[in-house]
Amino acid sequence: MLAGRLNVTTRTFAVEEVDVPEPGPGEVLVKVAAAGVCLSDVHLIEGMLRPLYLQGDTVTLGHEVAGTVDRLGEGVTGPRPGDRVLLQAGEERDGVVHTRGVDYDGGWAEYALATVDTLVPIPDDLPFDQACFIPDAVSTPWAAIVATAEVRPAEAVGVWGVGGLGAHGVQLLRLVGAYPILAFDPLDAARQRALAFGADLALDPADPDLPAKVRAATSGLGLRAAFDFAGVPPVREQAAACLGPGGRLVLVGLTDKPLSLADGTRFSYLQQQIRGHYGSAAEHVVQLVDLVRGHRLDLTRSVSGTFPLAKAAEAVQALESKTGNPIRLILSP
Repeated sequence: MLAGRLNVTTRTFAVEEVDVPEPGPGEVLVKVAAAGVCLSDVHLIEGMLRPLYLQGDTVTLGHEVAGTVDRLGEGVTGPRPGDRVLLQAGEERDGVVHTRGVDYDGGWAEYALATVDTLVPIPDDLPFDQACFIPDAVSTPWAAIVATAEVRPAEAVGVWGVGGLGAHGVQLLRLVGAYPILAFDPLDAARQRALAFGADLALDPADPDLPAKVRAATSGLGLRAAFDFAGVPPVREQAAACLGPGGRLVLVGLTDKPLSLADGTRFSYLQQQIRGHYGSAAEHVVQLVDLVRGHRLDLTRSVSGTFPLAKAAEAVQALESKTGNPIRLILSP
């Protein structure tokens, strides 16, 4: 079968022929129908992210995966061949979370292995190209909103970066009743997308009147929660400056750069907080599938383009360069 393989030592990525894996006890072989291309995959190829638990130097990328059950390993009960499923983006091993497509082989392939407890059934009317990125592209902002930030209805919130995570962040903040929702992005197309996804106001971070506009939109109180989906130090400083009393700055976008605050005394006086966030839990993915099943969440606008698996490198380049300002690019084996 074809698989998109990364040597994490040499940072060499290639789509190559490998053997179809055999499901062992407690495992299921899934025929991949769609796999998302995430900025984390780009970071892995670039070397900014490194696997912690990978055995060996090479891994099949892809932590956003959906398809059909193909074969069952020994002792597996419940799922049946042909069942439509998505795969959780990771699993717990010996008390430690391992990430699919990072610490073990993922879904940029024609077939992928998964332990049976990481399969999530999906409804027949949910297309695979929308289901695959629920783990991470949708579940990460969802967990950041409901678990890390603990956003309440009618709280003023800000979203910095309206890309793959931020666009869904806006949509999900609308779902939980946040108000007003302010979006910040230097790209006009991204700001327009934020408004289409439910933001009440979309601003250019370089706008010299930005502080005044934030105060006006929040009745002078500032933001209760600010989300950095960009992972850029100046974004974090600007977002922190827009917080009101008791406000929470939630760091979702990844960066290896230091975090600094322009006015630490003000931050402490207003009893503000910085909360780190990474990924999501299994229940967040299940919740989102239920919300899609109940027609509370629509992901049809999130698929920005599809590439054949053999052209995975082109998809990575398109995401890295932001060609077409994508939300999610999809690989189709």
